[in-house]
Amino acid sequence: MRLTEIRIAGFGGQGVILAATVIGKAAAIHQGAYATMTQNFGPEARGGSSSAAVILSPEPIAYPYVARPDVLVVLSQEAYTRFLPELKPGGTLIVERDLVSIDRVPTGIRVYSVPATRLAEELGRKIVVAGFFGAVTALLDPDALRQAVADSVPPSFRDLNLRAFDKGDEHGATLVHALAEGNGDMDEWLQRLQQEV
Repeated sequence: MRLTEIRIAGFGGQGVILAATVIGKAAAIHQGAYATMTQNFGPEARGGSSSAAVILSPEPIAYPYVARPDVLVVLSQEAYTRFLPELKPGGTLIVERDLVSIDRVPTGIRVYSVPATRLAEELGRKIVVAGFFGAVTALLDPDALRQAVADSVPPSFRDLNLRAFDKGDEHGATLVHALAEGNGDMDEWLQRLQQEV
């Protein structure tokens, strides 16, 4: 693992903070790395803007704030508009397929799309995005992420959250496999994605 800056953003109620917590726990507790997390949200309980920034590193982290994320996860149009300019060249962009319309992406950015809200509604849990994140970035061990999910939710909802995580992981793994098998390069994939949105 190298030092990696991650920003997850959307609106309250989408599981933004929980996803960031799971990613940080997976690295720091279950993989023996270091992680920091900061969060920011509006005064509304649900529906207001929400974002979390996570830094993962094999060594202690001197500065806990994300300036230029390597990975940007956006779950709302507002988050996409606000945070896309911060994404590092060559970074990874994960978008909520049903809520984010892609209109411009800098060259060299890897784009992945997930219907996280739809999958979460089908399963009743919002941790889908953490599974998808794990599959497409390969930054963390899948077992570490699963254990972090189990540690982060109430026992009565553990199985349901793990099923939601697995659904996101499966969706991401399928997408990565399709790209690796040569079913279109990233530019063609982005064009198809823009047509789907």
